[in-house]
Amino acid sequence: MKIAVITLFPEMFEAVTDYGVSGRAVERGTVELVCFNPRQFTQDRHQTVDDRPYGGGPGMVMLAEPLSCAVAAAREWLHNCGVDGRQSPVVYLSPQGRVVDQALLQEGSDWPGIIFIAGRYEGIDERFIDSEVDFEWSVGDYVVSGGELPAMLVIDAMVRLLPGVLGHADSAAQDSFAAGVLDCPHYTRPVEYRGSQVPAVLLSGDHQKIARWRTEQSLRRTAQRRPELLDRLTLTSEQQSLLKEMSTALVNEGKG
Repeated sequence: MKIAVITLFPEMFEAVTDYGVSGRAVERGTVELVCFNPRQFTQDRHQTVDDRPYGGGPGMVMLAEPLSCAVAAAREWLHNCGVDGRQSPVVYLSPQGRVVDQALLQEGSDWPGIIFIAGRYEGIDERFIDSEVDFEWSVGDYVVSGGELPAMLVIDAMVRLLPGVLGHADSAAQDSFAAGVLDCPHYTRPVEYRGSQVPAVLLSGDHQKIARWRTEQSLRRTAQRRPELLDRLTLTSEQQSLLKEMSTALVNEGKG
């Protein structure tokens, strides 16, 4: 996967390329990430990339031309890597965009090339967005100082979905949200920690019972913490049965 990032702070992305799962993916050649700084595409000695907004108001707005030139350079790099730069989506990280979820990340991880725009200041000239941006993505209903951190979050989440990136083939499939529900609790050594025991079923060696317990715990945790996820989930017969059993148990506990 080839990833180009348009950013004023390319050094920030060393957190992605040099560390953890994404760093290993870069080291193996599964992922290649290159940053393009809009300042490199300016024409004045101050390398100006922003100006005051028309109509007045606080803050500064990023200029369209340096960003467009940076995108053109990113497309050329993708082309030289054997990826169709014109067909590689341009994604602008913006609080006004579609909120990123696991399904969107899975879709994005299938793209051979992608260009991320990390904005700064008050925003970006709307004409650049209209002419160059294919999608606007948001990491949540809040505002941060720039698009770099959201871009890094999205890149990390996408990279871990690529085949062979994680140590175990089932790791990504068992993450929270992968199946529409939260992940189950996990335990490791020792068996007893500060008076708390590992659930006996996990020590039983009965893989069928363990799988059922994990499914039940995922549903229970989702119902308690993120019940709205269940409302939009098409439940399997096993999930429906387990939810019914949990509801019956709660009613009985209430009667007790």
